[in-house]
Amino acid sequence: MPVVLDGTAIAAQIQQEVALSVAALAARGVRPGLAVILVGHVPASEIYVRSKVKTCEELGIHSELITPPESITTEEMLALVDSLNQRDQIDGILIQLPLPAHVDTKRLLDAVLPEKDVDGFHPVNAGRLQSGRPSLAPCTPAGVIEILQRSAIPISGAHAVVVGRSDIVGKPAAALLLNHNATVTLCHSKTRDLATLTRQADILVAAIGRPGFITPEMVRHGATLIDVGINRVTTRADFDRFFAGDAKREEAFTRRGSVIVGDIHPHAFAVSRAYTPVPGGVGKLTIAMLMANTVQAARLRRGL
Repeated sequence: MPVVLDGTAIAAQIQQEVALSVAALAARGVRPGLAVILVGHVPASEIYVRSKVKTCEELGIHSELITPPESITTEEMLALVDSLNQRDQIDGILIQLPLPAHVDTKRLLDAVLPEKDVDGFHPVNAGRLQSGRPSLAPCTPAGVIEILQRSAIPISGAHAVVVGRSDIVGKPAAALLLNHNATVTLCHSKTRDLATLTRQADILVAAIGRPGFITPEMVRHGATLIDVGINRVTTRADFDRFFAGDAKREEAFTRRGSVIVGDIHPHAFAVSRAYTPVPGGVGKLTIAMLMANTVQAARLRRGL
């Protein structure tokens, strides 16, 4: 039977470690601080940001939620970021995406000081990651590594195939795996004969943003499957394609009108050695790694 890699349990473990680190810093007169900027009113983002702020409170991290109106301009946002860059009690700055269309997202992400870039999106941190130097890594790819390491799944020497080349997940995940001595193949939607490559993977990371894209025929028996995708299924046809006969999901679908599926077809998990479920897998690690990055930023900024 495949092993289910429990992201919820691993995230809780990381948060316990972060709480101990925060307490140790407090003994030296340091309290890590995180500022979160949430523009306008996007219900999904508001829920996610509330979770981040709540977790900060639980772990002893100072947090500030800044909520500019949706009409804010790029220049006004740049001024806000600059003010946070200059505040010593703020160690991490997170700009919740997506931003309104009229705001220049790239300029804003580049304006955050690299040492306060707890999302790991700044070009300086991306360059440090690619060159194998200590850096603030993007939270979701960092969570992938934590799941593998804490589940005793060997990375060194393994062939890891990453499907998806986004700057947020795919590219940094490939870099992190390479830095941990995996042999890495980075694929995307234009890759020819993709299934031939995915069937070679000891570790297969799916981060392409397409529901059930990785089918059982694309998976080698005994591979470890890391599913980064979070896709909402809202039609009966799609539900039956992924979850026919699943009574628990059927009940949830009937009650809510939707369920979540990853980028890997659920039937593919049966041929794996281990896999991350959706939900309850990689997604649970994202906030935990944000907290860890905030603590790391506090240490690095003070030379601790």
